[in-house]
Amino acid sequence: MPFEITNEYIQQIQQLIAEDNEDALLTLLEEVHYADIAEIIEEIEYSEAIYIIKLLESDVTSEIIAELDEDTRENILKGLSSKEIAEELSELDTDDAADIISELSDKQIKEVISHIEDEEHAKDIIELLRYDEDTAGGLMAKELVKVNENWNVLTCVKEMRAQAEEVSRVHSIYVVDDNNILKGRLSLKDLLTTSTKTAIKDVFIKKVDSVTVNDDAEDVAKIMQKYDLEAIPVVDELGRLVGRITIDDIVDVIKEEAEKDYQMAAGISQDVEADDTIWELTKARLPWLILALFGGFVSVSILGGFATAMIKYKELFFFTPLIAAMAGNVGVQSSAIILQGLANDSLKGSWWKRLIKEVSLSLLNGFVLAALLMSAGMFFLGFDIKVGLTVAISLVSVIIIASIIGTFVPIILDKRGIDPALATGPFITTSNDICGILIYFWIAKLILGF
Repeated sequence: MPFEITNEYIQQIQQLIAEDNEDALLTLLEEVHYADIAEIIEEIEYSEAIYIIKLLESDVTSEIIAELDEDTRENILKGLSSKEIAEELSELDTDDAADIISELSDKQIKEVISHIEDEEHAKDIIELLRYDEDTAGGLMAKELVKVNENWNVLTCVKEMRAQAEEVSRVHSIYVVDDNNILKGRLSLKDLLTTSTKTAIKDVFIKKVDSVTVNDDAEDVAKIMQKYDLEAIPVVDELGRLVGRITIDDIVDVIKEEAEKDYQMAAGISQDVEADDTIWELTKARLPWLILALFGGFVSVSILGGFATAMIKYKELFFFTPLIAAMAGNVGVQSSAIILQGLANDSLKGSWWKRLIKEVSLSLLNGFVLAALLMSAGMFFLGFDIKVGLTVAISLVSVIIIASIIGTFVPIILDKRGIDPALATGPFITTSNDICGILIYFWIAKLILGF
C-alpha cells in the first residue's frame, strides 16, 4: 500500500519542528522514502524544509533534493552553503549532481566544485556540464562497470568488485579495448560459468546498442523504448566509452516531452505550471489566443461576404458553427494520430499511401455523418433537398480537407525540424475553421446559385 501524506501527518511534522524535537522527527521520518519526504517538503514552509534538510544525513537529503521541483530546489539551495551543497552532490550520481549544480550561478558552481573532496567525482561533474541537457551527453552518468577485453575472468571479477562500489545499480558490464573503445558487453551468466583463466575477448557479446554524446535525447528514448533497454552506453566521437544512460533518466525525458506536447496542443507556447506568475502564464497563453482571435476575425469576414445569401437561405447560418466545429475536430483527430506515430517512430510508408488512406477514411466518415445530418435536417427542420445536399456535400468536403491538413501539416513540420505538436493546437483548429467556412459557402454558392 503506498505511503499516504495526510494533513494530520504534515501538521505532526510541523509541530515537532516547532518544538525542536529532533529525535522524534528522525524517528517519524526514518522509514519514509526520500521521494515522499520530497513531497512533504513541497507542502511545508521554507524554514521548516531547511530544518529537515539539515537534520537528515546527506545520503538521504541528496536524493530528496534531486526529487524536488526545480523552483523548490532553487529555494532550498539558497539556504545551504556551498560546502553543504557539495556534501549533497558528493552522494549523488554524476548525472543528478550535474543537473542540480547547473542551476547555480557560475560563481557558486566554482565554489561548490572546490568543496567536493572526491576530485574524480568533481572532474566528472564538470565534464557533464559541457553537454547540452537535451543530448545523450547531458543525460548520461559517468558511473558504470567496464572491463578490458584482454583481462581474464578472474581479473575481471576483481576489477568489477572495485568499480561496483561507486555504482548504485549495475545494469550492464561493458567491454573496452586498451584505448577505451567500446567493443561489446559481458553477460553475467557467461562470466559465472566460464573458467577464471578464460580471456574476456573470447566470451563477450560483440553486439551492443550505443549512442553518441551529441545524439538528441528524444532519439535516445526511442532507441531504448524500441529495444526494451534498461541502460545504454554512451560513446564520444571516437567511439570511446564515456558514460551510460539509465531508464529512469529516459522516463523523465518522455514525461517532459509529453508535458511539452500537451501544452503546445492546448495553445501554450512555453513550459509553465499552475503556480507560475500571472505574467509568465500570460506570455505563454496570449500568442495563441491572438492567433485564434485573428482566425475568428477572418471567419467573420468570410461570413460577411455571404450576408445576402444567409438572408435568402437563413438555414445556412444555423449550420455554420457545425461545419466549423467538424473541421476543427477532424483536423485535431488526424494530427493527434500522426503525432503519436511520430513520437513512437511507427509512422511508416509513403506519403501517397498515407494520402489515399486518409481520403478513404474521410469519405467513409463523411458519408455516414452527412447522411445522418441530412436526414435530421429534412425530417426535423424541414428544409428542402437543395439545402440538405449543400450541407451534406460541404460536410464531406470539409472532413476530407481537414483530415488532409491534420495529417500532413505535422509531417511537414517534423521534416523541417519544427515541433509537430504545433499542429494539434489552435493553429490547426483555427486554420480548419477558416477552410471549413470558406468551403461551405463556396459549395452553397455553386448549388444554390446566389
